[in-house]
Amino acid sequence: MRFSVAPTVVALVLVSASHAALAAPPSPAPSPAPPAVAPAADPNLSHPAVKAITTLIGAVRYGKFVMGLKTLDGTAQGAFLLGDNWSKGTDAQRAEFATLFHTIFAKVAFPKMQKNFENIQTVVYDAPVVTGTKAAVKSTLVVLHALKKQEYKLKYQLLQAGAEWKVVDVDVLGESMLTGVRNEQINPIIKEGGWAHLLDLMRQKAKSLEGVPLK
Repeated sequence: MRFSVAPTVVALVLVSASHAALAAPPSPAPSPAPPAVAPAADPNLSHPAVKAITTLIGAVRYGKFVMGLKTLDGTAQGAFLLGDNWSKGTDAQRAEFATLFHTIFAKVAFPKMQKNFENIQTVVYDAPVVTGTKAAVKSTLVVLHALKKQEYKLKYQLLQAGAEWKVVDVDVLGESMLTGVRNEQINPIIKEGGWAHLLDLMRQKAKSLEGVPLK
């Protein structure tokens, strides 16, 4: 089995490539869509968890992929993706997994997301629901196509890391991005050959992407 970024990975902020509405959008709109921001009156923009999401969207939209990666919690993502197997890895293995996962994600998914972001008109956020160091933020994404507008409901999961909030997962149309990656990619690979096999495949994938700049 090869390690690849499954279609569900592209769903981090928008809908995944498996959803035809955005995977193959209609011809470009007559005029550029306005910036992907919430209305100025949106009181939820001041919450640090929402700021983390808007930073991620802005970074990817304008091609600042390294900045976008800084808004993601690689350790928490790794712990979710590997489940009980996460604790079976060494510190070095866990650190390498987080680095490789983000490198592959940024080089494969971010460019596709950036293209889709060109069609975003507005993003409206609900008030974050905070439980301890966890936060859930629902949002409505309005996408402007050539002939019509479409709305998408998303729900972000974040963790507090010190004074910062970092994005861990997002549900798009009721589907968790990380759950899809875990079920379709990680679990079969781990079952096939454990940590060593998983990291080997991820190294191969990262090497195949060396020609893709990470800006």
